[in-house]
Parts: sequence; C-alpha cells; structure tokens
Amino acid sequence: MLGCENTVIEAVDWHQEDTGADAGQLMVTVHVRPRKRQASRCGICGRRRPGYDAGAGRRRWRALDLGTVRAGLQAAAPRVACPEHGVVVAAVPWARHDAAHTRFFDDQVAWLAAACSKTTITALMRISWRTVGHIIARVSGEAEAATGRLAGLRRIGIDEISCKKGHKYLVIVVDHDTGLLIWAMPGRETSTVHAFFDQLGEERTRLLTHISADGADWISGPTAARAPQAVLCAGPFHVVSRATGALDEVRREVWRTARQAGAITVVRHGSRTIRSSSGDAKSLARARYALWKNPGNLTGRQEAKLAWIEKTHPYLYRAYLLKEGLRVVFQLNGEEGKEALTRWLSRAARCRIPEFVELGQKIRKHLPNIHATLDHGLSNGLIESVNTKIRVITRMAFGFHNPAALIGLAMLALGGLRPALPGR
Repeated sequence: MLGCENTVIEAVDWHQEDTGADAGQLMVTVHVRPRKRQASRCGICGRRRPGYDAGAGRRRWRALDLGTVRAGLQAAAPRVACPEHGVVVAAVPWARHDAAHTRFFDDQVAWLAAACSKTTITALMRISWRTVGHIIARVSGEAEAATGRLAGLRRIGIDEISCKKGHKYLVIVVDHDTGLLIWAMPGRETSTVHAFFDQLGEERTRLLTHISADGADWISGPTAARAPQAVLCAGPFHVVSRATGALDEVRREVWRTARQAGAITVVRHGSRTIRSSSGDAKSLARARYALWKNPGNLTGRQEAKLAWIEKTHPYLYRAYLLKEGLRVVFQLNGEEGKEALTRWLSRAARCRIPEFVELGQKIRKHLPNIHATLDHGLSNGLIESVNTKIRVITRMAFGFHNPAALIGLAMLALGGLRPALPGR
C-alpha cells in the first residue's frame, strides 16, 4: 500500500493531529527501516559509506493518503561520511535525498502538476504550492540526470519566451527530430546561449548540422562562433510575423488619415466628450482580423471586408498583397522559393510603402539564413508550438517564485520527463 521497496516495517500506529489545518484528522504513522543491503549509503551518490553519527534523530516522510487517511513514514536518519560529498544523511529507499515526501508522493504530484491546475493539486494532495515547486524541481532534476537528452543532437531550434512581468525571459532549445524540449535557462543574452553550448560540450556541438532561430544577434552570434559547421536557418514564422506587423502599421496609418478627414462621431456622455470612429475609419478599425488571417480561413464577412478594402483603399490592399506574397514564399522550397523571394524583394523595394521597404532591407540582411530555410525546410513552427504550451504552463504555475520550478515543470510536460503515476 505504501509502495516502499527494500523496506522493513517495524510498527504501525495512529493518532489525531492536534494543531494546524489538519487538527482532528487521523494520521497513520508507519515505523520503517531500510533493509541491511540498502543501509549506510550516501544520499547523493548511493554508494556504501562508513557511518558518521546518528544524525538529528528520527525523521518523518509524508506518504500517499490511505483512502481519506493521511499517512507518513518514520525512521532513523543517520549520517554517513562520503569522501566525495562529505557528511550527508544516509539514503533511504522510499524517498529521494533531502525530500520530506516519499517517491510515490513526489511522482504523483509531478504527474498532476503537468496535467492540471495548482488549486487541484494543493486541494487533492493537501500541500502548499511552494511545496509543489520544490517537488517538481527535485523530480525533474533526477529524471534529467538519468537521461542523455543532449546526446545525439543534430537539428535544434533556439528561441526565447517571456515567463514573467518585468522582462523576465527563458531561452529554450528544442530538438527538431524528437519534438522535445531539451534545455531551458533564465535570461536572454549571449551568455545564456553560450551556457547551452558549454553544457553541450565541444564534441557534441560538432555534431550539430542545422540550427533554427530568429534573426536576433544575441542568438546568431554565439551560434556562428560555437557551431560554425551548422547551417543557421531563419524561422519563417518571425519573418511573416514582421510582415503582419508592417501591414498593421499601414492599416493604422490609413485609419488615422480617415479620422483626420472627419470620419468621427462626437458623443457627449455627462461631462465627457467621446470621439468615436465612424464611416471608413470605423470599418478600417474592424478590418484587422480580415487582413491578418490566411485567405483560406476567412469568413464570408471578412472576405467582403477585403473586397471593400480593395475598392476603397488600394494603398492598404497593396500592403496586404505583399504580406500574403511573403507568406506564399515560405510555402515553396529550394530554388523555386528563392526565386519567389527575389521577386518579392524587388516588389517591396518598388512598392513606395515605407514599412515594407524597411522590411525588405531587413530581410536582405538575413538572406543567407532565409535561403538555408528554403533549402532545408527547417522552420521555427515547432518552437513556437512549444512556446505556446509553455505559456499555458506558466499560467498553471502562477505563484512559482523560482524559475527552476517553472523550467522543471516545462521539462516534465514537454521534455518527456514526466513520471508515470505510482503503481501504473
């Protein structure tokens, strides 16, 4: 019932809690000790070591509830002298080192954390959210140490994601071949990217063949210096998103022009005067989704909105066609894609739309990386998908003060480290 292996049960007793939120509840305490062959081992490396002293006395570990009854283990906690790790508490087979919960308890909390909200976990497991963070970091750290996730990497993607207010970011690395999140670290600087390559090591870095990223210098600089043999591919998502941003700037410019021409309605509301858009300005304000979406996903009303823009605002419609033309470029591959991109750059240079002229100049700066994307078909779509899932996890993990807990949770959910439910 307790899920403890290599453990001898010495006695079982029960009592009612006297204090705290659990006052009056039944608590079953199981007195245990490790089997002889599992005793006197270092809590960190697990090797048999000579005893040092009896430690601080008997300790308690929280176990999974027995039905509706809380359960815990109690045992002596002697210390051993390890030549590598110094004087540490001896390992016990039912719990991880420096943990106050059994392995089964930790594994169930980690599984739940990757699948449901914090309110559910804290209510079901009767622990605080801060404790959940410690458990996640402990379980993911052990799973990461036991797997060689950085071995055999060939094609990777690097990107950043905002994880907290105040410009707090994580740099993430995804394996294109397995689709798994393999590395994450707080920060958004060249030193963060160098930290990844330091952990990867020179030998494994030389095996990299392709790296996808956006055009940020803080990624491309360290990548070119540490892995010069790898082909650096610019993510099409970021290129097309910049075109969408340029299109929206043009839409706002046309909207402001329409408002200045008098397409407004003045409404008195008490002591306030509200100037709201009307006529063309109002229609343009509501046209952004029709301009943003792919043509195949437009509704009937949005198609009608585009037809109206084509007739009444040709300047904005030309910007829309440039955005769509760039998106089509990345649906092609190889030489066909390169030729289409060359034609698009020529159109952008002659379009007399400042936002797209500037975008064309930026694309020319990263043209070799974009050509590599068209040649090898490697995009940042997978990384953007992982980023979206991390944003969901960030909302679920609201309350983590330490980014290590968030990274651990992301590794459990997206890095293939989530443990199985106990007994499954």
